[in-house]
Amino acid sequence: MSHKHLHLLQSIYHDPLSANIHWREIESLLLHLGASIESAHGARFRIVLNKVEVFLHHPHNSSTCAKQEIKQIREFLAHAGVTLSSYEAS
Repeated sequence: MSHKHLHLLQSIYHDPLSANIHWREIESLLLHLGASIESAHGARFRIVLNKVEVFLHHPHNSSTCAKQEIKQIREFLAHAGVTLSSYEAS
C-alpha cells in the first residue's frame, strides 16, 4: 500500500473524524483495495469490497465528504475486513 493510501486510511479511522477528505481520494483507495464501484441512481454509488456491499452518495456541493459519510465509509471498511492495523504492520 502506498504512503498516500495508508495516510488516508489513518485519516478515516482517526478520531475525531476528519471533514477534509476528498471523494476522489476515497475512490482511489477503494479501487486500490480491490473494490468495484458502479454508478447507481443519481449521485449514489454501489461499492462492493470482499463481498460486502454499500451504497454511498457522492458529495453534491463540494468535493469533500461530510463527517457522516466518513463514518459510513469507516464502518463499511471494517465490515469488509480492512483494518488499519493490518496495513500499518506491512
